[in-house]
This record gives sequence, structure tokens and C-alpha cells, in this order.
Amino acid sequence: MIAFPIAKINLGLNVVERRPDGYHNLETVFYPVEIKDALELTLMDTRFPSGVDCDIKVTNLSVEGDEQRNLVVRAYGLLKQDFPQMARVHAHLWKGIPTQAGMGGGSSDCACTIRLLNEMFALGLSDGQMIQYAARLGADCPFFILSRPAYAEGIGERLQAVDLDLSRYYIGVVRPDIPVSTREAFSLIRPAKPAKCCREVVMQPVETWRDLLVNDFEKSVFALHPEIGAIKQQLYGLGAVYAAMSGSGSAVFGLFRQRVDLSKHFPAGMYTYCERPITPQSNNI
Repeated sequence: MIAFPIAKINLGLNVVERRPDGYHNLETVFYPVEIKDALELTLMDTRFPSGVDCDIKVTNLSVEGDEQRNLVVRAYGLLKQDFPQMARVHAHLWKGIPTQAGMGGGSSDCACTIRLLNEMFALGLSDGQMIQYAARLGADCPFFILSRPAYAEGIGERLQAVDLDLSRYYIGVVRPDIPVSTREAFSLIRPAKPAKCCREVVMQPVETWRDLLVNDFEKSVFALHPEIGAIKQQLYGLGAVYAAMSGSGSAVFGLFRQRVDLSKHFPAGMYTYCERPITPQSNNI
């Protein structure tokens, strides 16, 4: 079975308080972007030795770390605990979503794995149950079970539907080859409630977002990596109505009224994308 995990951008990202467990409570609006991975799950041949229930092969873009810690493998392992009847599987993951970009590629792969396994083995899980499993694996993972515009609180796992349609704009994305340490970015933030919640701001015309819709990570990340801040200003110079960093970076996106060939304006080899986003389906989270 095959599916196509998609990416997300953050429309506003406010770190509002530090939690007793060391994590931070956030406020953000997730919006889906049709930049895709491809994930295929197949049954593992009985000739393969026992001891590994799920293995993974990653192609196109490299992913750092032990493959057994990949969220695809971890999602399989989590469901296997409750559904031991699941057979062993191979996972082939073709990466098209930029890595270490703040666009949720790994979280999307995780959620897609849960959905595929639910269908593949007829587990009978509802959307709500799949969201609960996803929340145990990562803060952004629950959003990708439905991949519909949503306001998120907590560490990103508490979702409320948002009636937002950006399909008349083009979403442009630039991802420089600059790794950003999320831990370091968090360490430089002083949590505080924004003057106006991002959920309220996104209900206003996009033209008003520039001074109101803030990603709290930008101040610290741009100080550490001025090149990323320069990309945001360049997107405004190219006509973006609104531009911001997604997540903790390093991808920066802009909303444009007309399509812009960003590859002509940024160095060769730098990831660029500019297309209309998905038209949201009926939103019911």
C-alpha cells in the first residue's frame, strides 16, 4: 500500500509558557502544503530473519539517525503493542519534503504510517483514536492524521478546526542548507502570551498579517543565522503579501498573489517551491 505524506507551514507560532515537564505550551495555526513524501508499506517476506518487525529504506533525501528510531518504525511498534496480529512489514520512504525545515515531514510520515496500517490490517481505528496514537509519538503528528487547517495548543497536540482557505494564493517556500537546533532556539525564547492570538489573526485579511502574525522562533534563529532572516526579507521584496519562518526553521515561506519562480532568485541547489495550496476539505476535527 502506498500513500503520500504532505508538509505543513505554521501561521504564527507563539511560545506561551514553559511546562513543569520541561516542554513548552504553544499556540499556532497549522496549514497543509502539498509538498510530498511517498510511503509504501509491503508485507515482509517470511524468508527474512526474525527479530525485526518493521524495517525502512529511505531514498532521495538522507535522514539522520538510527532507522529504528524513525517515526515510521516507531508508529508501527506503537500499534503492534495493541494489535499483535499485525504482520511484519517493509517501509520504503521516498523523501520529497525538505528535512530539518520546520515543515513536519517526519511527523507527516508518522501519521501516514498509522493510517496505512489501520487500513492494511483492518484495525478499525477511528480518526480520533489515530490522533491519540499520533500524539504519543510527536507534537506535530496528530495534525497530519487529517491534514486540515487547525489551531493547535499544548505542545501542538490539542487541535481545533480553523475555517481557512488560502487556495487563491501561491505558497512559496525556500529552504536554505542551514541546520537549526530546535533545542537552542527554544533556549533563547522567553515565553509570553501574544497581544492577539494567531487563531484570531488568521481570520483577518492576509494583508493585515505582516505586523500581527509572529513566529517567536524568528528572533533567536535570525540572530544565529542572519541568512535565514534575509530570505524572509527577499520574499517580501519579491511581492509576498506575508512571509514567515515555518516552525523552528530553516524553511521560510511567503504567500503570493501570483506564481513566482523562486529558483531564479535564490542560489542553485537551494530548495525552492511555489504552487497553490490544497483546497481544504470539510473541516471537522
